[in-house]
Amino acid sequence: MGAARVPRFADLTWREIEALPADTVAVLPLGAVEQHGPHLPVSTDLVTATEAATAAAGAVAASGAASVVLLEPLAYTKSDEHAGFPGTIWLSWDTLMRVLIDVGRSLAASGITRLLFVNGHGGNSALGQVANRELRRRFGLRTFFAHVATPRDQGGVPASGAEHGLGVHGGHGETSLMLHLRPGLVRMDLAERRVPEDLLAYEQIGFGRATSFGWLSSDFGPEGHIGDPTTATAEAGKELFEHAVEQLARTLVEASRFTTPADGAGALGARDRA
Repeated sequence: MGAARVPRFADLTWREIEALPADTVAVLPLGAVEQHGPHLPVSTDLVTATEAATAAAGAVAASGAASVVLLEPLAYTKSDEHAGFPGTIWLSWDTLMRVLIDVGRSLAASGITRLLFVNGHGGNSALGQVANRELRRRFGLRTFFAHVATPRDQGGVPASGAEHGLGVHGGHGETSLMLHLRPGLVRMDLAERRVPEDLLAYEQIGFGRATSFGWLSSDFGPEGHIGDPTTATAEAGKELFEHAVEQLARTLVEASRFTTPADGAGALGARDRA
């Protein structure tokens, strides 16, 4: 699928929004502004979520496979696990929840029936799932939550085997993505391996294991990152990005036609009910 100019919600008039097809999927990138170690900018999650969402929406628009509209990204989200480091700006969980609910309520009032969150920050994941269900129950929205790269602690595949599945923040994967997307912002001269291999001693508890655990980035050392950015390359980042865009594009197309058995009984969005 090639690129196309994506309709941006904020650039449309209210009449153009009103005229959007009923199955239009609104796409909301969720980023973060938070420390990513000494080698990456605090914009890392915002950049990856926004770029991936934009590219995927553009590919779908070019193919004509679905109607999509791109919302402005949400930069500040739930990043308090990184609060011990300068540069991290975070919303409390209840503030972010209210923001997501208010955005969804506004979209539903505008006739939008489908909303896809494209998430670039693992710390948003649990809250995003709760928001999905709240928006479905309160406003009838079809809601979906996708990741640029599924976090390891939610079953995602490690970006590098050398990290033993422990590269969850500022490691090989994210550094490679940024070398591809924003190479001028990456300080590879400051990259160091920081893989918490002590966690491998536990069979049940850990990232991607049966039992999760609460953690702060400061639990793993003073540098802030968790993983091995020294192995990152722009080529690996390009491959990761293209894979993410392809998967998100497929997700968008499915989201535009997703239904459940109860749809025939009237459990539809606001515009579908009209």
